[in-house]
Amino acid sequence: MAKKKTEDETENDPCSPKKQSPRLCGTTYPLSIIFVVVNEFCERFSFYGMKAVLTLYFANFLHWDDDQSTAIYHAFTGLAYFTPVLGALIADSWLGKFKTIVILSIVYIIGHVVKSIGAIPPVGNHTVHVVLSISGLFLIALGTGGIKPCVAAFGGDQFEEDQYVERRRFFSFFYLCINAGSLLSTIITPILRADVKCFGGECYALAFGVPAALMVVATVVFLSGSGLYINLPPQGNILVRVSRCIGFAIRNRWKHRSKAYAKREHWLDWATEKYPGHVIKEIKMVTRVLFLYLPLPMFWALFDQMGSRWTLQATAMNANFGGFIIQPDQMQTINAILIVTFIPIFDMGVYPLFAKCKLNLTPLRRMTVGMLLASVAFIAAAVVELQVQSTLVPEPGVKESYVQFLNLADKDISISLQGHDGFPTTMAPSQDPDHYIKLQLDSNNQSFTFDLTYEGRNTICHQTLSEANAYSILVYNESTSLHCRLLEDEKSKPQKGKATLRFVNAYSRDLNFTLGGEEFGMVDANYGSSTYKIVTRGHYQGICEDGAIKYPVDLGLLDFGAAYTIITDVVPEESSLKIWKTEDIRANTVHIAWQIPQYVLMSAGEVMFSITGVEFSYSQAPINMKAVLQSGWLLTVAFGNIIVVIVAKSAFLEQVPDCNSIICQSFICGSLWKLAGTDLC
Repeated sequence: MAKKKTEDETENDPCSPKKQSPRLCGTTYPLSIIFVVVNEFCERFSFYGMKAVLTLYFANFLHWDDDQSTAIYHAFTGLAYFTPVLGALIADSWLGKFKTIVILSIVYIIGHVVKSIGAIPPVGNHTVHVVLSISGLFLIALGTGGIKPCVAAFGGDQFEEDQYVERRRFFSFFYLCINAGSLLSTIITPILRADVKCFGGECYALAFGVPAALMVVATVVFLSGSGLYINLPPQGNILVRVSRCIGFAIRNRWKHRSKAYAKREHWLDWATEKYPGHVIKEIKMVTRVLFLYLPLPMFWALFDQMGSRWTLQATAMNANFGGFIIQPDQMQTINAILIVTFIPIFDMGVYPLFAKCKLNLTPLRRMTVGMLLASVAFIAAAVVELQVQSTLVPEPGVKESYVQFLNLADKDISISLQGHDGFPTTMAPSQDPDHYIKLQLDSNNQSFTFDLTYEGRNTICHQTLSEANAYSILVYNESTSLHCRLLEDEKSKPQKGKATLRFVNAYSRDLNFTLGGEEFGMVDANYGSSTYKIVTRGHYQGICEDGAIKYPVDLGLLDFGAAYTIITDVVPEESSLKIWKTEDIRANTVHIAWQIPQYVLMSAGEVMFSITGVEFSYSQAPINMKAVLQSGWLLTVAFGNIIVVIVAKSAFLEQVPDCNSIICQSFICGSLWKLAGTDLC
């Protein structure tokens, strides 16, 4: 027979109906934390999902250059980490945490909707898209930053004062949900961007729309638990009191700046006329920690470039893993995967191992090692960038011109040009040239006479070349004589991991080309050429129309970063289309997997720096001033992103040729300048 509970036992029973704060039956955890945790998961999915495709949206949709894209990306991130101070002020001084989260979540949703509308091509012109995008980002930054200091604190409010273990486990699980939301979103939204087509191109509207829907879910879930929450009233913001105390001390010291006036041991002691001693002592503790925060923005200046410069670097690499393709913006998922993996490894393996070896890794030492790992990560990124750059052919410069010959005849052709390196040369029929031949020009435009030998007969080919251009010279035979035609080539490698191609019509009648749904239009007969068009990397099939007759076009793979010339000719007696695909600019050869070491180093640095820093901030602050140090911690992230904005848009980088690469970014922001030097730029 069950023993009847006493009145005191019933009162303390977490499953008792008399208990005012509902709890999970059989545990001491509040039921309300389920809604808080699910809200955080959906919100982080929303934020990181949108952010994962943001840099490529700037570059590909708004057509901003790399520096502009980087600057706006980090300006947005910086703003998102400035607004937590505003959110804390509103919550603690005016509305309370619950109302602040709800109101700013609605602002957050509006920002997502505006951002998604701005990514729909038919909605206005380029200016309208820019205005909507920037407005949406501003609202998103206000929303995500405003609720950031409130949600975690609101979850902590759901526990009783003596539930230390439960509260600590809640925050561990809370951090895990943040990384889980980040991991899933950085996998899913790049797929939505690249693999789903809408409005004739990549579907940025959907990639932004899904995070918007998740933010709606986050808000609805949070509101659903409103009847279960412990909702503490606003207590007044300690940050305001701290600021007033510091301000009074400074004003009082300035007022009594006379040398004859008695000196005080600490500058904050000048506030003793108005504030009690224990308050001043606590503020001294806070200011000492805030002073240690001064170098911390440099870590975030490096860390947050994973979403900007490292993504742009990935677009210049080969992302083919055999059975699947990794999108450049999906590489950020490596960080989330590694963080989830590294946290238990460091807590249960690395740190205990150091302790057994009598090595005391204090919080400050861990943070220092984390910063060093971030610097080494950028050295690794710079090594990868050097390898990427080594595979690129420099563009023709002043008083330079590049030329290659394409032999469309049926036998070998010998080509010579007196007084120039690279000649004579022999081209077999349909031979793809290994490289361009560089010609030095005496003026902006110069005429050249090439001697062509075909079946023992000589032919003269006169062409006028312009500086800073690349050309293909088509050599073909009609009857028994050779002819040549000049085509101006693409001289720049297609950016953002794309490919580009054009069609040349060697047939005697005009041909119309359609490739992968893209209309190339009618190409003139007798070696007419279409304009170059940029396409996404992939295998392509299309149609060539000769009046009512249609021929299939199978081009195979158009690879990352390559430029192609597709020469076609109809063979009437065989009712077939002859295709020759030449590669004018070679495809990306450095594999994207080479980015993995820099992600491993940066993620290890994040575990040692970021998580330790949060713990350090809590442990070093007085109990009623933990929010102050948390605000200071978040501000270091904001200032780190401001550093990147300044670097990306500084006049120095704009004046140094070719200094827009990740090498120069690491030269400024990391420790690489000691190893590399400015000559790398």
